[in-house]
Amino acid sequence: MTRQTLLDHSSADFRQHVTRRWFFRDCGLGLGVAALHALMAGPKVATGAPADLNQLAPRKPHHAARAKRVIYLFQAGAPSHLELFDNKPELAKWNGKLPPAELLKGYRAAFIDPNSKLLGPKFKFARHGNSGAEISELMPHLAKVADDITIVKSLHTDAFNHAPAQIFMNTGSQQFGRPSFGAWTTYGLGSESSDLPAYIVFSTGQKGTSGGASNWGPGFLPSLYQGVLFRNTGDPVLYLSSPKGIDRVMQRDTLDAIKELNQKRLGVMGDPEIATRINAFEMAYRMQASAPDLVDISKESKETLELYGAEPGKTNYASACLLARRMVERGVRFVQIFHEAWDHHGGLTGGMKDQCAKTDRANAALVKDLKDRGLLEDTLVIWGGEFGRTPMVQGGGDDGRDHHPNCFSMWFAGGGLKPGLTLGGSDDFGFNAMTDKVHVHDLHATLLHVLGFDHTKLTYRFQGRDFRLTDIHGEIIEKLLA
Repeated sequence: MTRQTLLDHSSADFRQHVTRRWFFRDCGLGLGVAALHALMAGPKVATGAPADLNQLAPRKPHHAARAKRVIYLFQAGAPSHLELFDNKPELAKWNGKLPPAELLKGYRAAFIDPNSKLLGPKFKFARHGNSGAEISELMPHLAKVADDITIVKSLHTDAFNHAPAQIFMNTGSQQFGRPSFGAWTTYGLGSESSDLPAYIVFSTGQKGTSGGASNWGPGFLPSLYQGVLFRNTGDPVLYLSSPKGIDRVMQRDTLDAIKELNQKRLGVMGDPEIATRINAFEMAYRMQASAPDLVDISKESKETLELYGAEPGKTNYASACLLARRMVERGVRFVQIFHEAWDHHGGLTGGMKDQCAKTDRANAALVKDLKDRGLLEDTLVIWGGEFGRTPMVQGGGDDGRDHHPNCFSMWFAGGGLKPGLTLGGSDDFGFNAMTDKVHVHDLHATLLHVLGFDHTKLTYRFQGRDFRLTDIHGEIIEKLLA
């Protein structure tokens, strides 16, 4: 059957079913819903996608953006701030003692036993760079770029278990079904790449994230804006080669026929998921040409491979960081690396050493490489997990820390944030954020600001109201801005 014959049959079949009887039988409720939707919608306040099929075309934000793209290094499992960025000499003095009563007064959490003894820091700290940023001995490579990063030591969150905390950090809500930060970014800005996904995800840890695909999902946004997960073993993308007997001409002709059928259905139904399907077929076709070159890191110089600690043919955190740089160079809007490996309820000392050895070099290399290529200024790099760890020891051992939402640390680079700045502080035990406190909603508002958005206006109407990443909260942290 030729392509034209297939289209003719489809049109004839459609005309056969679209009758007057069908209209009155099936469209009564549909017309009512359409009218109700029009009445409820009111003026359009969202930065929305255009009506045509190219919903990932680049779009202008609300104001001039400092950051045009994002690389988010999500350290799932929650690395201990007390071993990395928040040096507490007083905590070392209290090692093995019960915490003072006033520290836990009025505090309730499922994971803290008030009879647990305090655990002093396991590693030494030193100040680095002209900024004097205090960084643990576990991160010697990051210490070399101390003046290029921004450290925040006063973050706090609402969740104290992994799955809801990860989803909260990525979507602004502990409940499933909200759009991720990456999805909001691509919804608002579109993509500068025509042959690669706008939002690409890696998972490089010992297991998948506790929050699952909701961490990079589109929620109620059209699924066009969800993250595309690349594989962490073997080829990052499967099926880049066509089967034997299928050449590019035949494949193009087949896709054109399918596209026309989908466009006809889109014209009838108006379902944005049909547009997503069309885009997915077209993107897959273009990726057959673009992806092999993208993922071939052997084309990088020996010096660059050594800088990251990456090896051609070996997929790990280092190669994912290098690929992230290659992707943003090619116009990918948002790259997120999930490294689920930091949940050290026990084996804290060895676990922290192991994970820092696997990630520190690549983290610093990414910052340096972006800066050397002139990309850091308008690329926002984010590093951090979902919460912190307790200053008390986990259980009855002496080498573990539990979940802790009251205080944790993150670092950032580029994208209009102030380099060399260390913002905020905690009490003497690293238990509560005390100065320049930054809630997750405040962080999201600030990150959207450097991307060019008023976080109160980047909205999407769903179930009768306008949703946003920051919900009804969030204040821009002006001190973080360059």
